Amino acid sequence: MSTMNGLILFAHGSRDPAWAAPFEAVAARLRSRRPQCRVVLAYLELMQPDLPTAAASLVQAGCVRIDIVPMFLGTGGHVRRDLPALVQQLRQRQPGVQWSLHAPIGEHPDVIDAMAAAALDGTD
Repeated sequence: MSTMNGLILFAHGSRDPAWAAPFEAVAARLRSRRPQCRVVLAYLELMQPDLPTAAASLVQAGCVRIDIVPMFLGTGGHVRRDLPALVQQLRQRQPGVQWSLHAPIGEHPDVIDAMAAAALDGTD
């Protein structure tokens, strides 16, 4: 089994499968740009895989460092309370893995700039 890094894009989830299309597109772009990194999606609710299942697949694939990027616009209750508790459970189950929880993607300056540009596109 080889060692590699893993990346989990963590989103809320929806009853509508089409809702996940933008997240799947982000994951596909990441996979093409970083083929040496295993990229998976995980969902808080309503969709699969959930975070423990996605994490287990990365550990089984040999990932020893796993970054978790919340695909949320800001830090609400799920990001503030639910996600850290889930990550703590992962750390307890797999202490040999380095788990890194990042800030929500929507708080990243580049994402804020991209959303502002998209909102202005065509409004002139």
